[in-house]
Amino acid sequence: MPLARASRVSNGERTMPRSLQPDDLYRLRVPSQVRLAPDGRLAVFALQATKARRDGYVDSIWGVPTDGSDEPRQLTLGAWHDASPRVSPDGRLMAFLSDRRTLVEPAPAEETPGAAGKPENVVQVYVLPLDRPGEARRVTDLPRGVTGFEWSPDGRRFAVLSPSAGATRDEDRRRRGLEEPAPNAMPTSDYRYVDRLSFLHNGRGFVYDSHPQLWVVDLEPGDVRRLTNVDWSVDMPAWSPDGKRIAYCTDERRDADFDPRSHVFVVDVDSGRRTRITDAGRADFTAPTWLPDGRTIACLGHRYPAHAGSRYDVWLFTADGSDSGRDGGRNLSARHDLMPATSMNSDITIGEPARLVASADGADLTFSAPYDGSYELWRISTDDGRLERLTEGREYISGFDQIEVDGRPRLAFIRSTPTELPDVWAQSDGGAPRRLSRLNDLVLDEVKLLEPAERSYEVDGRQIQGWIIAGAESSGFRRPGPLVVEIHGGPQTQYGWSPVLEFQILAGTGMSVFYCNPRGSTGYGQSFADANFRDWGHGPTRDVLAGVDALVAEDIASSRHLGVTGGSYGGYLTNWIVGHDRRFAAAFTARSVSDMTSLMLTGDLAGIDPKIFIGANPWDEPEFYREASPITYISSCTTPLLIQHAEEDLRCPIGQAEELFAVLRAHRRPVRFMRVPGENHELTRGGTPFRRVENLIQVRDWFRHYLVYGKRRLPPLPRERAGK
Repeated sequence: MPLARASRVSNGERTMPRSLQPDDLYRLRVPSQVRLAPDGRLAVFALQATKARRDGYVDSIWGVPTDGSDEPRQLTLGAWHDASPRVSPDGRLMAFLSDRRTLVEPAPAEETPGAAGKPENVVQVYVLPLDRPGEARRVTDLPRGVTGFEWSPDGRRFAVLSPSAGATRDEDRRRRGLEEPAPNAMPTSDYRYVDRLSFLHNGRGFVYDSHPQLWVVDLEPGDVRRLTNVDWSVDMPAWSPDGKRIAYCTDERRDADFDPRSHVFVVDVDSGRRTRITDAGRADFTAPTWLPDGRTIACLGHRYPAHAGSRYDVWLFTADGSDSGRDGGRNLSARHDLMPATSMNSDITIGEPARLVASADGADLTFSAPYDGSYELWRISTDDGRLERLTEGREYISGFDQIEVDGRPRLAFIRSTPTELPDVWAQSDGGAPRRLSRLNDLVLDEVKLLEPAERSYEVDGRQIQGWIIAGAESSGFRRPGPLVVEIHGGPQTQYGWSPVLEFQILAGTGMSVFYCNPRGSTGYGQSFADANFRDWGHGPTRDVLAGVDALVAEDIASSRHLGVTGGSYGGYLTNWIVGHDRRFAAAFTARSVSDMTSLMLTGDLAGIDPKIFIGANPWDEPEFYREASPITYISSCTTPLLIQHAEEDLRCPIGQAEELFAVLRAHRRPVRFMRVPGENHELTRGGTPFRRVENLIQVRDWFRHYLVYGKRRLPPLPRERAGK
């Protein structure tokens, strides 16, 4: 069998597996964005790998037969970044996004630099023949590049997303009021003048001047037209079955920057006439999908019934706009209390945007949603909302596609578990899942990933789901032993049956790892997700510490060797806990929150209505914000604390860490500040490989210093570091 996993042997005997190490990250390959060819025989997907210099990633497109008859093969060059594969409706071509332009084409002298010094026009749509040998050719030439695209039903055009104002460089510069710089000219102004909120976004920087708009581009040289010209980003284009209209998401409200939302519109491709599909009120609808009748659009969304904990349901709207009133649309999934479009935490599996896929007869919609710690595929009837679970296991299905072959649905998806890294799988209707790839066997044959044990307990009348990964037996620790408590961000996200490298590395060092989903987490219904409204600290702390207390009472964890860590909101709760509780021997707070007022008024959260999260504006209830801020209590902290923060974090700007460090150092507390240059809020999940590895090393070594070696003073500074 081509995918049979070989045993690793040495001198004729299988070697003993070792624990996962931080630098194993360099060898891992991670798939995402799987899509099926129309005949269902081929699945294509993007594959991320680490550059040889460990200072970035390369992304290529691969294909694999869905019957498992052969191993995956590389389809594109992947010298830099090839992504978003889409097979044409006739199956003959594969389109994808690529930044290969600077490798295969000479650069015009007049190109305008964009982010990171690269030309703005570097990412374009390319097509590659699948039915014969051939080179990829570029289809688009938009002056500010392309951020997304979809094939038209007849395969002759693309719906394209681009921030370009004109189809050519000259037209784009003219419409933006830019003049050509004269040779040896004096410097011109580089000041930025901002009149609206939501002008920044983590990982992208300034976005107010680069909102993608919807374009239509012919496959063969010809028509290039912009269909929208709105003051907000356009996203998620979806062609109607007849190819005459395109549904998309944007926000056309005059003051959209005060509280950005997503609404669904339809544009007629020939006339450019726009029709609103969902209402303009306090609502958020996304992932539009046409039913085959061309008269109905399905989407995910809600009207904020439960603040930030509001559940995205599956809705149906008429495509003529007649359901666009405040109570319009039909909610198919409300009674099931499932939560599509929510995030599962993993530092290796790539999370993907939520989507809906309609069956060929329009009778069903397929989507993904979490349940009991897993993330599964589901099918819902468009008639009566009847729900069917398509997959079942202790797993995380992070992305999927579906087509129909001979009237039977066929699925392809990316699946991972706590002990299985992401791979491509396929499943026919009613059949068993079939594994199509083993992308990381060279690493997994050497290491032993530890299986978590599920735990369940009750706090304040709510069931809390948690897990513990017992420290590796090879470490030699007796029980009760050291325990590290991990807290997820969000707060409206979740832990579950997904792989987390950090957990495995800590456990491999001999420290058990406990993690749970406190109130405010997703995956347990809308009421549970809303249970931390105006209570980010006290209630969730009880949920987390109750799990720790039980482990100590059962002699699984030593009360004298406890550590706590978390990122983003998990960093908030870490800061909150060490400011209120002295049981922990060490703590590590990452990309954290310390001051709620500055959090809501800086970075890319400025413009998001604070009342969604905690029910008040800082200027209306300043005392509540003071009481809800960990910085208020942090002077009571005596736990040694390592503060990690990326300098380009625009979600929780680095001022959050600077405040925390200043107060703790002023009170002579054991604290160290680890500033990470060149990274943003996604450091641990998508940061530069060598910096991700260093972060994993520092997390491991910090807790090992205090929990394993029993030290009390700060550990020595790393030998390799900046600022020496």
